[in-house]
Amino acid sequence: MRSRIMPGAETFLPLVLAFYFSLYFVSMSAQQQQKSADFIFEGFKDSNLSLSGVAKVDSRGILELTNVTKRLQGHAFYPFPLQFRNFSSNFTFSFSTTFVMSIVPQYPTLGGHGLAFVVTPSRTFEGSLPSQYFGMFNSTNNGMPSNQVFAVEFDTVRDFEFNDIDDNHVGVDVNSLFSSKSATVAFMNESGLYQKFNLKAEKSIQCWIDFDGGDKSLNVSVMPGGMTKPNVPLISMHLDLSGFSGDFMYVGFSSSTGLLSSAHSVLGWSFKMNGPARDLDLSKLLAVLESQSEDKPNKFPLGVCVAAVVVMTLVAEIHIVRRLRDIEVIENWELEYGSHRFSYKELRVATKGFRDSELLGTGGFGKVYKGVLPSNGLEVAVKGGSLESKQGLRQFIAEISSIGKLRHQNLVQLHGWCRYKRDLLLVYDYMPNGGLDKFLFGDNENVLSWEQRYAILKGVASGLLYLHEEWEQRVVHRDVKASNVLLDADMNARLGDFGFARLYEHGTDPYTTRVVGTLGYLAPELSTRTGKATTCADVFAFGAVLLEVACGRKPIEPKYSPEELVLVEWVWEMHSTGNTLNVVDPKLGNEYAVREAELVLQLGLLCSHPRPEARPNMRQVVQILAGDIVMPALPSGAPSADTPQTTPSFDELVVSFSSYKQSSLNTNSQASASSIPDRRLPLSLMHGRD
Repeated sequence: MRSRIMPGAETFLPLVLAFYFSLYFVSMSAQQQQKSADFIFEGFKDSNLSLSGVAKVDSRGILELTNVTKRLQGHAFYPFPLQFRNFSSNFTFSFSTTFVMSIVPQYPTLGGHGLAFVVTPSRTFEGSLPSQYFGMFNSTNNGMPSNQVFAVEFDTVRDFEFNDIDDNHVGVDVNSLFSSKSATVAFMNESGLYQKFNLKAEKSIQCWIDFDGGDKSLNVSVMPGGMTKPNVPLISMHLDLSGFSGDFMYVGFSSSTGLLSSAHSVLGWSFKMNGPARDLDLSKLLAVLESQSEDKPNKFPLGVCVAAVVVMTLVAEIHIVRRLRDIEVIENWELEYGSHRFSYKELRVATKGFRDSELLGTGGFGKVYKGVLPSNGLEVAVKGGSLESKQGLRQFIAEISSIGKLRHQNLVQLHGWCRYKRDLLLVYDYMPNGGLDKFLFGDNENVLSWEQRYAILKGVASGLLYLHEEWEQRVVHRDVKASNVLLDADMNARLGDFGFARLYEHGTDPYTTRVVGTLGYLAPELSTRTGKATTCADVFAFGAVLLEVACGRKPIEPKYSPEELVLVEWVWEMHSTGNTLNVVDPKLGNEYAVREAELVLQLGLLCSHPRPEARPNMRQVVQILAGDIVMPALPSGAPSADTPQTTPSFDELVVSFSSYKQSSLNTNSQASASSIPDRRLPLSLMHGRD
């Protein structure tokens, strides 16, 4: 039987076959192009990027991800997905990208979160939030493996929620804003040293991101715009992206603002799969950045009128905002501590509006500003921080108000506090010479003399004795260290930040609270994280201060050899070999009192005893430094904490030496005052100066 063929089929069939073959070849060609994608945008006019949120390309061709409006997010992606993985294996292809960006905060010294280079399976982020989430995640999906997102973030706000290291860093993120690795923004200069710079302070910043799929390595570099790529990357790490489920991914940028805002822009972008990205013409990009928008109207009179209205409106708004800002709600429970409460307006005036020129430094609790109280002209230091819990806030204010009653010549006086919304401001004495640490460890040209060092140690000991025994309540400092010993105009020692560590302990069981303090000053009994901090722990920390003042170095110094890494172990080693004086700060030369140096070093070892009961208390320390009581001789080697039942208390050691003191005085009455005494003798016999 003869088959029936539709009329014209002889012509139609070849056309259909040709159409499908052309689709196949186009598809193969597209896949090949995606494997070796190579594009460059030196300006984004007619770039056909996929934009969402508030992202746009302005009249100059600059990609504007966000503006200075609060709580925005913006996304910009290359419009086509790129093949990042081999179809038949988990091998991830290499890629390289470089781009020039600009971050302009609404307020010059504050950030507005940041922007991130992103590799993602989708151009849309369902449920994404602005602020700290960069427009990529939210509180429920952050950290989920199903995100399948790789990003390099350039962050200008420190988010404690994600353990950010600071407010000026680069972070590598995989499915989460808890960065796998992060680093403060810097580059290696010609001297081989990392030179920091601020993302918020530069007109433009160039970044390089290079991923090698073969050895699974990632390198990230960042430089101020106009400089060449550094030889050593800022971040270099192992990174395995083979676990991503999608073979095809989109590349682009995501950005957000929060309560603080910045205009985040990208000036140029170069990208290549399986090869180095092409260089951008920086001169062209920077010229575009300096240019003005082409959309400005030329109608001068209308522009003047509009500008005048805007200025008048802004002035009115600023006035209203300032009035509202200075309104402070004082709750009934705060009235009982009112004598120590400053108004926010007074402290803002004192610090010239918390101006950067008045910034003294930054600590764990916040920034510290120099101020002059307008009421009496007193110079003060104003430290800022915050507490989220209202109950914790109440307890903390009660505590600092109580500590504000402390009065001692060797303590930095707390004059008062200010509660402004959720922020706390503490007002202390201003110490013009700063911390003891900068004189001991820094490049300060003024070397402390031995007389100054000895006076400082006696002053700190006196201040601790007052806290432990002489005030109406016992205060455990918990953070005794050189940087918390401040020096006034006459170089007298003032122990500061007392009560700082208590900030973290409200509402917790003292036997299970986390250990606070600084490595190298923490007593061994606290290392298990179950011990209650006592005055013995303060004595241990003071022992570290004794040693660092005598030796001119920190308790732990990674730059030294393993034998000298831990200061107390090194001093014990020198003591056991009879070479104790070899550890004295070389900056002193021979200009120090030998007997006092021996006393300080051996007292430092005794205060650093691993068993708390073997340490002297602060009253005994003060008496030893004054030469009023006997200090027992030390063993020839470092004591162990493994046999506590055989460890005599300090008082037992003193009693055992009480009869020996008199016999030693008689036996050594003819000894030469200039000779170095036998270290087996009680050190109170050696207290004279050479």
